[in-house]
Formats: sequence, C-alpha cells, structure tokens
Amino acid sequence: VCHSFSSKEQVSFNFVAIVSTPKPLTVSRFCPPRKSRHDWIGPPDKYSNLRPIHFYIPENESPLEQKLRELRQETQEWNQQFWADQNLTFHKEKEEFVRSRLKAKGLDLRTESGQKATLNAEEMADFYKEFLSKNFQKHMYYNRDWYKRNFAITFFMGKVALERIWNKLRPKQKTSS
Repeated sequence: VCHSFSSKEQVSFNFVAIVSTPKPLTVSRFCPPRKSRHDWIGPPDKYSNLRPIHFYIPENESPLEQKLRELRQETQEWNQQFWADQNLTFHKEKEEFVRSRLKAKGLDLRTESGQKATLNAEEMADFYKEFLSKNFQKHMYYNRDWYKRNFAITFFMGKVALERIWNKLRPKQKTSS
C-alpha cells in the first residue's frame, strides 16, 4: 500500500489510488517516517488535485485535540470527494461539448496528423460559462459549508491553544509513591 524511499535531502512517496466506478473515490495513502511529529502533506491527488494530509497523532492527544484532528480529517475527506466528483463531471462534460461542436462542424475527433482536435478559446468560453452557470448553486452550497467547516476548525484551534496554555500555567500535581 505504501512505498517510500529517501536520500540525504529528499523523501519521496508513492501513492496508491483506490478507484471505484462510475465516481472515483480516491484515497491517497503515504507513509511519513514513523518518528515524525508533524503533519505531512503529499503531492496533488490525481482526481481532486488536492494535496492530501497525513495527520500526526500524538500519544498524549487530549480529547479536544482529537476532536480538532478528526474535524480536519473529515473536512479533508469531504473536500477530496467534492473536488474529485466535480473534476470528473467537468472533464466528462467538456469532452462531450468538444465532441458535439466538432461533429456540428463536420470534423473528426482527430486531425489528419492524428492529434486530438480542439476548439478555439472563444468556443471553449461558451462551455466554461455554461458549466459555471449550471453548477452555480452547487458551488454556492460548497462555499457556505466550506466556511462553516473552517470557522469550526478555527474555533477548535483556539480552544486547543487555550487548553495548552492552561496546562502550562497550571501547577503540576505531584504523584505519591
């Protein structure tokens, strides 16, 4: 599932993508060094173009820190799924648009030299405008939910920061032997 190799200055990760049809559900997995004490960010996912994060889980993670990490993980998975689905829809509709426009012009999908036939920027602008208009509501709901999630994450980050400050200021309790 996870393969990694390293040199003196660089660590590289190979990802395994798990894909189901018709909608790709991708799970990028990578393995940071076992002794790492930080979150690790991987290369962009093939379907969503988002960079997956492997979250560090400290041994003494408090319930509040756990809640924050789980909220961040859930948000990452939600983002991953939304953009994988959105990009798949975009590419399918774009291909269909190009195919239909070329057919209307009486052109093949390939040029005489074998290259893929394309449309000019003005013709593609029609597609982009139509796609954005058709998906306006979907993106509006996504943005609303994205802001809600980010405010919740920011709120929990503040609570975790206050908890850490409180724990540093609080006198240590002595354990009796």
